[in-house]
Amino acid sequence: MADSLQSYPPPESSSASLKTAVLVGAVIAMLVANIYLYTQVDMLKTEISKVRESIATEVTELRQNSSATSAGHRKSIDTLKTELQEARRAAAAAANSAKNEAEVHADKIAKELEVAQQRQAQQVESQFSEVKQATSTANARIENVNGEVTNVKSQVASTKTELDKTISNLNKVTGDLGVQSGYIATNGKELAALKRLGERNIFEFNLAQSKVPQKVGDITLVLKKTDPKRNKYTIEVHADDKMTEKKDKNINEPVQFYVAKARQPYEIVVNEVKNKFIKGYLATPKDQIARN
Repeated sequence: MADSLQSYPPPESSSASLKTAVLVGAVIAMLVANIYLYTQVDMLKTEISKVRESIATEVTELRQNSSATSAGHRKSIDTLKTELQEARRAAAAAANSAKNEAEVHADKIAKELEVAQQRQAQQVESQFSEVKQATSTANARIENVNGEVTNVKSQVASTKTELDKTISNLNKVTGDLGVQSGYIATNGKELAALKRLGERNIFEFNLAQSKVPQKVGDITLVLKKTDPKRNKYTIEVHADDKMTEKKDKNINEPVQFYVAKARQPYEIVVNEVKNKFIKGYLATPKDQIARN
């Protein structure tokens, strides 16, 4: 038991050795840590330097790019300025050209208008002269017409006087039926006076010898024969579906016959007898009333 106690150092010396060992280990650890830290710091410096170089490069590139971009922008701005100036000059030139063209067109229109006004004034003056001349001519014609009207009035008055005289000279003759005739006409002048008198309806006729009846008024006549030397004629009268022959009648003799619708007799007066031809008129009453 005593031997075993002698083989172990005393407790105090053992504790000091342990402390020393711990201290040495700590120093070594610190050295190692310092070396590691130095190495890391050196590496960090190297990396920082690289980063700085990279940043400097990028900044330089950014500056260059910025300069290039600015130059491009300035160039674009200069180009736009130039184009704007050119556009302004072109617009000004176009405006001046348009203004000049408008002025030329306005001058042309003004000249055309002036010419048109002069032409119109000449036409108006010419028309006015024509109107004056036409008025003078019309006045002259009116004077002539007035003179002609006066002459016509005189002629009408003279004609009326002559007609009245002719009417007063018309004769009333007893017809072939023994009935007092109205006035009879022996020529064209007296026939016109008889028509004007208006007492009877007058139907003139020119009748040639023929087998075909000729309508005169509301009757038909057929000329059978003529005797120009003796101024005699023979006719057939067709009225009311009856035929009456008037034989060897004299010129200007009232040839009378009755019809159902008149109180007074119809009268045929022949004023001219030629070979196979007679000329005269039919006189009918104004009142076409049926006989009782």
